[in-house]
Amino acid sequence: MFRSVHEGPATRSDMIVLVNGAETPAWNGETVAGVLLRVPGAGRTSAVSGAPRLPYCQMGVCFDCLAIVDGVASTQGCMVPVKPGMRIESQQGPREIGR
Repeated sequence: MFRSVHEGPATRSDMIVLVNGAETPAWNGETVAGVLLRVPGAGRTSAVSGAPRLPYCQMGVCFDCLAIVDGVASTQGCMVPVKPGMRIESQQGPREIGR
């Protein structure tokens, strides 16, 4: 009934995205946060302790899925569907607040 995020869907990937410079398969309808869960070491680090953080709530509440997506920092990965060729980078430290 359930599959591990490391197994991926039973079908071939629909696209390739770059996660920290590495080509990573992705599927239509998948979010940036979903991709981050499959890539070892791709999470962000806590601004307080430096501990690794991964996407948690998957609905835009916890901010543990913040990433740099196509050059835009502090993007909530759980709210952004992947697109072919998208560049995703791990965000380190606190989120950026608009000026």
